[in-house]
Amino acid sequence: MTGLCSGRVTVVTGAGRGLGRAHALAFAAEGAKVVVNDLGVGADGTGAAAGPAHEVVDEIRARGGEAVAHGGDIATADGAASLVATAVDVFGRLDTLVNNAGFLRDRMLVNLDEDDWDAVLRVHLKGHFLPLKYAAAHWRAEAKAGRAPEARVINTSSGAGLLGSVGQGNYSAAKAGILGLTLVAAAELSGYGVQVNAIAPAARTRMTEQTFADTMAAPGHGGFDAMAPANVSPLVVWLGSAASSGVTGRVFEAEGGRITVMEGWRPGPAADRGARWSPAEAGEAARKLLAEALPPQPVYGAR
Repeated sequence: MTGLCSGRVTVVTGAGRGLGRAHALAFAAEGAKVVVNDLGVGADGTGAAAGPAHEVVDEIRARGGEAVAHGGDIATADGAASLVATAVDVFGRLDTLVNNAGFLRDRMLVNLDEDDWDAVLRVHLKGHFLPLKYAAAHWRAEAKAGRAPEARVINTSSGAGLLGSVGQGNYSAAKAGILGLTLVAAAELSGYGVQVNAIAPAARTRMTEQTFADTMAAPGHGGFDAMAPANVSPLVVWLGSAASSGVTGRVFEAEGGRITVMEGWRPGPAADRGARWSPAEAGEAARKLLAEALPPQPVYGAR
């Protein structure tokens, strides 16, 4: 390893398993001190166990790294504030925040309960907002005290947030919201030395084991397991390092050995008559514009 993150302190939420665990191990391998946050809940957000976070900490320490576990609920103000405080109190600083925690409660819209909507929006969207809020407040205070940080935030969206996913209305809405939050945070925090980016990863985890079930039996060419969570982590580590200077407000897809810069909503064909349309005229204009526009990407799971 190159020591890309030597001297830096990284917080990773949802780091007990899957992508979060892979990120925590990868940051530690590059010299970062890591705060490993995880509630140890099930794939649907129920239950809790301290074990997963401590197991990752033990794994990092066994490899010669430094890490500490944090078991607070980062979708609460107290939990998010204590997450930032843990980094500062234990390691003396905070440089990188990786927002990764989440779970699924998939249902078709007509069967989606309000509780399942609220729970998924809470862990994904609120669970990004609150750690970001408290980390940003810390970095703003550092900047105002003349200690300009080289701070980094990596948020975790999804292809479901970019394109939508059948049976995942709650998850898709939350992940799309994370993209909007990323763009706003990148603009608001740039003056304090904070860069904010997002990834839309594809990997085999508890949350995606059914989606990628056909890739679980055998790795791809040359023994390369394209769906391994660790494939996503190198980009996350680079974004979380000082080496990513100047990169902010961006969204990347990461899967296997492929990295894609996503370009988001941009104006397409337009018509302006300089006056109010009638409904029929607006419809005729819309039809003509649609004929000139690129077709939308298909929603995941759509037929």
